[in-house]
Amino acid sequence: MTSVALIGLGWWGKIMARLIAESPKLRLVRAVDIDPAGAAIVRPLGAAFSTNYADALADPAVQAVILCTPHAQHREQILAAVAAGKHVFCEKPLALTRAHAVECVTACRNAKLVLGIGHERRFEPPILELRKLLADGTLGTPLQIEANFSQDKFLSLPADNWRLSADNAPAGPMTATGIHLLDLSVSLLGPARRVVANVAQLGSQLRNGDTLGVMVNFASGANALISAMLATPFVGRFALYGNKGWAEIVDKAHPEASEGWTMTTCLRGEKRVSRDFAAAPAVLVNLEGFADAVAGKAPYPVTDAELTGTIAALEAVFASARNGGTVETVAG
Repeated sequence: MTSVALIGLGWWGKIMARLIAESPKLRLVRAVDIDPAGAAIVRPLGAAFSTNYADALADPAVQAVILCTPHAQHREQILAAVAAGKHVFCEKPLALTRAHAVECVTACRNAKLVLGIGHERRFEPPILELRKLLADGTLGTPLQIEANFSQDKFLSLPADNWRLSADNAPAGPMTATGIHLLDLSVSLLGPARRVVANVAQLGSQLRNGDTLGVMVNFASGANALISAMLATPFVGRFALYGNKGWAEIVDKAHPEASEGWTMTTCLRGEKRVSRDFAAAPAVLVNLEGFADAVAGKAPYPVTDAELTGTIAALEAVFASARNGGTVETVAG
């Protein structure tokens, strides 16, 4: 069992605390939040509480930290954890620049520490099935991805919430939802080569933008067309097209309260086939994969190249959304 400290008890941190408490592979021994009221959340779970991150890093009972903190803080917090000899699970995105991502990955590898990432969509059952269909050649050569992950949850946030700030969300919906689609695309298609992105404020009070469209071209020649909006009701869709067939995955409800997925496949010369997948705890599966890696039972299933490659592409999205035009990515 891996003993962890949870850093940040906001919206997502509360969800993570509950999941950790349910896991036979993780034990919550400490939590940190700037708001002292966080003590009431974790003390019933048997965890110590403080408002100082340094307390978690100095605690010998803590093997790993789980960061549910603002994006712009990740690099500093990861490097501090490495200096203290703690494994790290970081909520997405790992960093906001490729250079910072490389620095964090290198620090963890040099210290022989596990670095996990909160890209739980990789662990959803239909995504795992899609990966199999691509790997065994059923879909043939991948040509293009089309994906949309939109929601209107942020419309109720106060204007000064960090999730809406230019420092933490330089391209509106990108760091909230679009990053998941970008990560999946990198994991399936390999390193990105160039990016064109546009962000606009069209249907809300969200001054940092509520509507994002991105086209990513990959070194293989394939493309990903990514859509993310913060001013429309939830929709989640991920489709991959190959020269032998295609597969589309549609969420039945928001992943926070998943009701499962419908996956439709169509192979050349055959009729479409649809299959329902029951809801599954993808966030917990990811966390427990991290715990297994810490325990030395199995490698963590996200490679260094993917960790840095996703952020290389993310940085190019930021640059294109800010300046317009096509931005070449730096190799992950």
